[in-house]
Amino acid sequence: MVAILYYGLLPAYFFNLNLRNTGWLKPFIIGFIWACTANVIPLVVLKIETGMEFPLSEFWLWLFVKNWMFCTVNAIMFDIKDYEIDANKELKTFVVQFGIHKTIFFILLPLLIIGMFSLLAFTSYEHLPVKQVTLNFIPFALTLLVAFSLNLKKPILYYLVVIDGLILFKATCGIAGALL
Repeated sequence: MVAILYYGLLPAYFFNLNLRNTGWLKPFIIGFIWACTANVIPLVVLKIETGMEFPLSEFWLWLFVKNWMFCTVNAIMFDIKDYEIDANKELKTFVVQFGIHKTIFFILLPLLIIGMFSLLAFTSYEHLPVKQVTLNFIPFALTLLVAFSLNLKKPILYYLVVIDGLILFKATCGIAGALL
């Protein structure tokens, strides 16, 4: 349903909302959809294929929030790439409303801290070993470095390789941590 609203696929006379054009809400929707894809859909598929029940617990909540914040930050960093286009379209993204520097320090940094706190809560709840926690913490630290690097204008390839690469790197670290 969120994806349908994101692209404005419902007829305007029925429900005139295109979340893609809401600016500040857009990265949270993107992050939410990614977190659902990574955390909820596998459980639904497992339930359908095996009939296995998964009790909802704090574990899943912290895991979901961790992934939601990480993907939301990633989407906001992409909005930095689109700053000039969004400003011309008068799209009210965080970057257009606050500027690049304030977005990094007052939006990205707090969201990453929430994500890191969720990671620590999740790993504490599961009593995971330090190696596993460290491997899962590296993508957040790297994302902080990338976020601070965005104060200076970067070529489009930087955004496509580095910012998209963060999601692949996070997945790789998560897989490596799970294999420990």
